[in-house]
Amino acid sequence: MSRVPNALRTGLVALGILLGGAGGYVVSGRDKAAAQAMAERSQYIQAVAADPGTSEAVKIAMVMGSYYESSYRHIGTPYVDKLGKGQPLTVCNGITGSAVVAGRYYTPADCYALEKDRYQAAERTAMGMFRLWSTYTPLQQAVFIDFIHNKGEGALYTSTLLRKANAGDVVGACRENPRWNRGTVNGVSVLLPGLQARGDANGEICEEGL
Repeated sequence: MSRVPNALRTGLVALGILLGGAGGYVVSGRDKAAAQAMAERSQYIQAVAADPGTSEAVKIAMVMGSYYESSYRHIGTPYVDKLGKGQPLTVCNGITGSAVVAGRYYTPADCYALEKDRYQAAERTAMGMFRLWSTYTPLQQAVFIDFIHNKGEGALYTSTLLRKANAGDVVGACRENPRWNRGTVNGVSVLLPGLQARGDANGEICEEGL
């Protein structure tokens, strides 16, 4: 049984349709029909696909992030992430930091600009840390970009995931994703179902594709 949620798969296939089948992960039948409908109605995925300034890997990672962080909904009002480390002020699809101002409403365009910059920064970091970056598929690159965007460069730097990838074991690196399932709640490290689901799905996407 696939560990990739149907909604996530549909969003990624919708992106693939808008990209003209790039990446080879557009499927047929009912899944394609649902993805076609999503491609026609999702302004976010349309914006991601249409931006010539981002790589395919960044586009995929942004759609993944939109699913994981907001289930493809627009969140324009900053909120306190009570499950995040330090309970940061958060907006859009998991954006934190000094750019997030309490009381300000962030339009879809505002969110896209913030997210794109963060994902491109994560991609540049990944390109510098993964020695075999150019040999990975766009889906694998997207998973590693999502890792940095979600968990940070510091977590990757000392990880077994990075060590395996740089040793040429990309499958082993992919299989490390499900292990990243813990977060800090009230100062205590606990297993978070959302992180487990994210790690499980990313591990499968990274290893097997769609």
